[in-house]
Amino acid sequence: MSAASREGSLDAPTRHPLGQNDPDFYDEKSLFGELERVFDICHGCRRCVSLCNAFPTLFDLVDESDTMEVDGVDKQDYWKVVDHCYLCDLCYLTKCPYVPPHEWNVDFPHLMLRAKANGFKRGRARTRDKLISSTDRIGSFASIPIVAGVVNASNRNQHTRALLESALGIHADARLPEYHSKTLSKRTRGHRPGEHEIEATDRTTGKVAIFATCYGEYNEPQIGEDLIAVFEHNGIPTMVVPNTVCCGMPKLELGDLESVGKLKDHNIPLLARLVDDGWDIISPVPSCTLQFKQELPLMYPDDDDIGKVMKAFFDPFEYLALRDKAGLLKTDFVEGIGKISYHVACHQRVQRIGLKTRDILSLIPDTEVEAIERCSGHDGTYAVKREFHDVSMKICKPVVNRVRKAEPDAYTSDCPMAGQHISAGLADGSSTRHPISLLRQAYGI
Repeated sequence: MSAASREGSLDAPTRHPLGQNDPDFYDEKSLFGELERVFDICHGCRRCVSLCNAFPTLFDLVDESDTMEVDGVDKQDYWKVVDHCYLCDLCYLTKCPYVPPHEWNVDFPHLMLRAKANGFKRGRARTRDKLISSTDRIGSFASIPIVAGVVNASNRNQHTRALLESALGIHADARLPEYHSKTLSKRTRGHRPGEHEIEATDRTTGKVAIFATCYGEYNEPQIGEDLIAVFEHNGIPTMVVPNTVCCGMPKLELGDLESVGKLKDHNIPLLARLVDDGWDIISPVPSCTLQFKQELPLMYPDDDDIGKVMKAFFDPFEYLALRDKAGLLKTDFVEGIGKISYHVACHQRVQRIGLKTRDILSLIPDTEVEAIERCSGHDGTYAVKREFHDVSMKICKPVVNRVRKAEPDAYTSDCPMAGQHISAGLADGSSTRHPISLLRQAYGI
């Protein structure tokens, strides 16, 4: 370390563009050189060992090598580390002391993303992975009337699940989401934004368009209905954006950057036009919000429409907190919730907005909220894969233990998939509920 170097950094993390169009982004020699450099720094630090299984995998590879250093690890074993990273971003934001502007310039998640993109381009992605990340294709088929019932029944049948594990590598015990023939688009087809007097704040326009997300469209459309009810109750004209496609996060995590670009080309013009018309945008899934607020802007830093959408995109409870700060949030609650165990989703934490969901739920009388800031280990696809399911349940266990010990009246997560994963870990017949659904219950609407 040079005389001018510092051990760690007290500066706020900054993020460089992904650089997928740089000449050496897909150069394998350059990639493995950077992997070795960063892995060596991680090996000497080890602060992230408790976050996910990528770091224990790396450290075991080093400790079991002949040299007990990174140079003793077979470079082909680097993929074992890459495969365990699901881009939660927590290492970057909460643990690593060497993120930029530190001179060592460690961005572990985006290095893993670069590796995934290289692997995808070279044919490492399995057919299963391409299939389960094609959320629109699966959702549009599985939500067909009659088909939805067959799919849901098959997903609960142990014999069908055994075949699914054998054929595709979907773990037989992994909880799979249900599909609804009455999607959010169908449920809200006749809805028109309320004719409220629009009240803007310094950061919000007072009109909201919901980006439904694949999950909100096909798997839990009730969340979208609850969002509309809560926002309209607060005098905010609310609509569901029609004709959108997947945000692209599942394809991003696969390393399929070409598909991410195609999905971006469909969604961004739709959303940018809404922003021009004075609409703010929210989504019910933190990963989708993060895609528009962070990942797409870092992939396409010179795209003005993406920048426009980024500035107008909000987490739902971030938005409600901004309205509350301006004195515009209604607190006419009619029902307390009791004790709530609240899991803070990773992709919400890394948006750096604070615990806004906890703060809003705490406004409800006779309600106590305990926040659990641990990863659930789900990631949308990681937890359903045969080779990773058991690890994902291990990662989730501390969260499950906290919920079980608290004996809450309700448990919840901003990420509905994380909530379902916690329910699977509890295995006591209970069900999670989205925070916005709890808020609607408190309003009695």
